[in-house]
Formats: sequence, structure tokens, C-alpha cells
Amino acid sequence: MRALFGAISRGTERLVFSGRVPASEHTRMRGPFMGGAFPFPVKYGYATVGRVETGPEALRGRTVFVLHPHQTRFVVPADAVVPVPDGVPASRAVLAANMETALNAVWDSAPGPADRIAVVGAGVVGLLVARLCAALPGADVTVVDVAPARDKIAAALGLRFAKPEAAPDDCDLVVHASASAAGLATALRLAGDEATVLELSWYGETSVAAPLGGAFHSRRLTLRSSQVGKVAPSHRPRWTHRRRLEAALALLADDRLDALLAPAVRFAALPEKLGAILAPDGDGLCPLIDYGAE
Repeated sequence: MRALFGAISRGTERLVFSGRVPASEHTRMRGPFMGGAFPFPVKYGYATVGRVETGPEALRGRTVFVLHPHQTRFVVPADAVVPVPDGVPASRAVLAANMETALNAVWDSAPGPADRIAVVGAGVVGLLVARLCAALPGADVTVVDVAPARDKIAAALGLRFAKPEAAPDDCDLVVHASASAAGLATALRLAGDEATVLELSWYGETSVAAPLGGAFHSRRLTLRSSQVGKVAPSHRPRWTHRRRLEAALALLADDRLDALLAPAVRFAALPEKLGAILAPDGDGLCPLIDYGAE
């Protein structure tokens, strides 16, 4: 394969880059085709779109997605690549891994029509979760974030935005994706009685305080985790990882999702720019790598 575009997962790759993957997760966090060993240095990444140059005739010349580290050319088994559907440009197809995470989170949280839903954290995955939930008939979805500039990204996706102090409470479902203790506290505050708060953030080796005092027990809240490494239990008997990834790619046939992509950075420029890209105060967009192969 020859790479065309790639994406950087800010949250996960920031933890990898800083050597903060917990020892207990060294095996589970190994990406397909990863080079090296945790904590660091490693060859990491899992969102590459490229063109098949040599391989089975049915794949030759096709644009495909593969869970491969950042690299210009590589060889993988044919069953490791998934063709990108017509109507999904190669640059947008890098969002497949993020969409797969969002789809799995929606399956884990099981939102329903007309539900009041808050998604705390307007990063790429949070916005994709909100976009999927907003497609439910009558669903009332609000994206919540402390950064007011992210309201423009939410608006481009047709989503309502609010800062934490103005967010609706008494929600039927709250999804937390801000990767911060303050965001988790906000998510628990916005949940209605006996509602579910789905924790989608991953903190690496960092301990995070969860405010489980006060009315947490009397309101009978459910705090539940979601992680893309396994297909959600509700779909696991029927869905494989490949089928889920194919579905995620198909869901990217939406021009509005281009609003999630940051301006492309050439692969050769990454060493000097990666520090700024992974800074925690970034714009929340998906960092796009241009391999310059088209």
C-alpha cells in the first residue's frame, strides 16, 4: 500500500507520545502492526487511508482504510484492509476509527427516540456521537464544552452547543468525552434520575476523581464505560470488528463531516509540528496527515 492520508488521535497518541500508557494496558493498547514496545518509543497510529499498489486483483488500485501506524508505504495482509465506499473521499475516510468508536458508544449507551441527550466534550469522537444521536427521531441533543470556539464546529454538523453552566439537565443519557475530571463532574450533574452516564474518555495512567457523593446514589445514576476494543455486548453476537468498521466507513458519506478535519500537515513536517498538534489546548479538530501520494 501507498499511504494517501492519515489521522492522529489526539487523546490516545498524546498518552502514547508521553509514555503514559499503564503497564496493565501494554498488551491491549498495541495497535495492529505497531512497532516497538510500550512505554516508548513505538511506531503508533491506527488511521491510514491508502491505495493498494500490489495485491489481489479485486483490491489493486482501490482506496482502502487500514489500522496502520503513520508510514508512507507498507505491506499488510489483504484481509487487513477495508475498501472505502464510493462517495467518501480519502481525506474524510481517515475518520473511520473515530466513527467506529462513536458507533460502539451509541450501541453501549442505547439512546432512544425523543431522549434528551448531552454529550460533554466537543472533540472529534464526542461530536460524532452527538451526530449519530441527533439522527434519532425527536432526540434533543446538546454538545457541551468549555471552549466556546467549538460552537462553530458543532453548528457545522447541525448540533446545538452549550457551555457547562447553560447545558440542559435532567438528561436521559449523558456521554462524557472530554477526558477531564471537570467534564465528568458536569456529565454526572446533567444526568436525570436513574439515567446513564457513559464514560468514553480514556485517561491512561492518570487517576481521575469522580464525584460519587452527594446525590449520586439517591438519584440511582449508572456510570458505564465504553471502549472500542470489543464490539458492544448488544451487537457482539452478530457483528464482527470488520462489519463494524465497514459500517463506520459508510456513515462517513456526509459532506458536513469535513468540518472535523484540521488543515492537512505534510508527513515530512510532523516531527517539528507534532508537539503543537498534541497540545491539550488544541482546536479539537482531527489532525490530518497528507502523505503527498496523490
